[in-house]
Amino acid sequence: MPAGRARTPAPDNRNQRVWRTVMAIPAGCVATYGQVASLAGVPGPTGPRQVGYALAALADGASVPWQRVVNARGQISARDTPGGCRQRELLEAEGVFFDLEGRIDLNRYGWQP
Repeated sequence: MPAGRARTPAPDNRNQRVWRTVMAIPAGCVATYGQVASLAGVPGPTGPRQVGYALAALADGASVPWQRVVNARGQISARDTPGGCRQRELLEAEGVFFDLEGRIDLNRYGWQP
């Protein structure tokens, strides 16, 4: 690098932006994948899916509260793993209520940044 030129810091990658956004969701609240995509600057029709990929990339034991992200219907998205039960347990421990169809009232528990 030539003398006198400052190095520009590397921009955050998609996963880092998603994780930072999810970290801001308070306990007892949820956000949708689409909402997180919008707030994290993950544009386009695949943004919500990319949020899912970013959350799936979390290391075991990460402090990011992944459980606070649900689908647009206020439900836990189906997975090939038993993580849905764990997600529901974590949300219920935070005081989030599920109706008989397994939905969360987004008007009541939805995060308003």
